[in-house]
Amino acid sequence: MIKFKDVSKIYYSSLNSSPITALKNISFSVQPREFVSIVGRSGAGKTTLVKLLIGEEKLTEGEIFFNNKNIAGIKSNELQKIRKRIGVVYQDYRLLFSKTVYENVSYILEVMGFSDEDITRDVPRILEIVGLQERVKNFPQELSGGEQQRLVIARALVHQPEIVIADEPTGNLDPYNTFEVIDLFKRINKSGTTVILATHDKRIIDGLAKRVITLEAGRLIRDEQSGKFIL
Repeated sequence: MIKFKDVSKIYYSSLNSSPITALKNISFSVQPREFVSIVGRSGAGKTTLVKLLIGEEKLTEGEIFFNNKNIAGIKSNELQKIRKRIGVVYQDYRLLFSKTVYENVSYILEVMGFSDEDITRDVPRILEIVGLQERVKNFPQELSGGEQQRLVIARALVHQPEIVIADEPTGNLDPYNTFEVIDLFKRINKSGTTVILATHDKRIIDGLAKRVITLEAGRLIRDEQSGKFIL
């Protein structure tokens, strides 16, 4: 499904300072229905890897494939088609605070061109899955931190993507809400959706007993099935 082949990302400064290598010769594959965690210290390259995968950043060297299509060199309209098959849970939430819970989710489908019939059917369904069916008329600022994160997940799932990518989704949550959100990701994965989770939370990784890819200073140093958080 996803393949990184010798991928490097280098940031060049306009101030003539030394280039920063965020990722160096990264290679790995993710199969359909897998649950893969990407771990590493702050600055290890986790967020850069996520941005490359969804096309928010351009790689410097290498190739990235999604279902055998090289996304590194495709046109923007083709990239948009691929993005519609991916759901992204951002660490900064990116909620629309002037819109209600229902409107935050329905807006995603509107932008993607879904019909009113699809929206009316799918939005209540996904809000029930994430446990926000009683909050449809509330605004994001009226929700708890855990509820806001579940709303972000609802926005990522409502178009039924093949893969969900979550970048530090529990960084601002207390332990109770953290494990509630992770349980939601596990249920999403069991339903057939591929999940890629970028995190630095040892408790989460050790509790999942799923595949773990470890980054250190931009390099892939470990890739283990049923891995542990080891740095």
